[in-house]
Amino acid sequence: MDLNLQGYRVLITAGGAGLGRATAEAFLREGADVHVCDIDQKALDDFPFEKSSETVGQLTKSLLDVTDEQGVKALFAELKATFNGLDVLVNNAGIAGPTGELETLDYGAWQKCISVNIDSQFLFSREAIPLMKKQKSGSIFNLSSTGGLFGFPYRTPYAAAKWAVVGITKTMAMELGPYGIRVNAIAPGSVSGPRMDRVIEASAQAQNISADVVRGQFEKQTSMRTFVSPLDIANMILFASSPKGNKISGQVLTVDGHTEGLSAH
Repeated sequence: MDLNLQGYRVLITAGGAGLGRATAEAFLREGADVHVCDIDQKALDDFPFEKSSETVGQLTKSLLDVTDEQGVKALFAELKATFNGLDVLVNNAGIAGPTGELETLDYGAWQKCISVNIDSQFLFSREAIPLMKKQKSGSIFNLSSTGGLFGFPYRTPYAAAKWAVVGITKTMAMELGPYGIRVNAIAPGSVSGPRMDRVIEASAQAQNISADVVRGQFEKQTSMRTFVSPLDIANMILFASSPKGNKISGQVLTVDGHTEGLSAH
């Protein structure tokens, strides 16, 4: 299916690895020009820069802490000159935050989790919206989680931030719809990869059980008894950002194998 994304201008936060990189590569294969920012220089260095038979669009990269207000403003000043607009913003940056019962959590760790997961979406959206309003088009994707739809034992700050993503998404969609701008939340389930491996290990330690037991419990929380892949998420974002998804807005788009609930293990 041709999604007609050739020439789209795309910005992806935390795009150097994992889900962000998979989404960037998918857009590049469709002919979009993509800028990724990431706090991890090695991840950026390991992401190929030159075009290949697999990447039709142009990739650019920058090192950035997504909670640095002045850094975000500087990035958009550069993008205004190079992109002259923006078609898609993927607010992908996020961290797992601390694991444990609420009364055991450190306040600084709580604040950092909230800041990276939700403050960054405010900072990037605030800069992107004027560009999209000017062209009367655009699509913004805010990464939430199934943890933003259910309670998530031992992961209170993460769940709180991901519920907040749903609220900001639906409100933005209401405000920006008249300008032709669509806003959606993406709610992945358990996404296979190193980040999920770390979440499982932390959960296992917090409960004093094995990582294999925790992994099996995560799988059993979905009707399809499976994890999802980064490409599964990327495919949803591409479709919803394309002309074929031009009436999709204000939604929480779950890609999770149908999560039945996140229970305490």
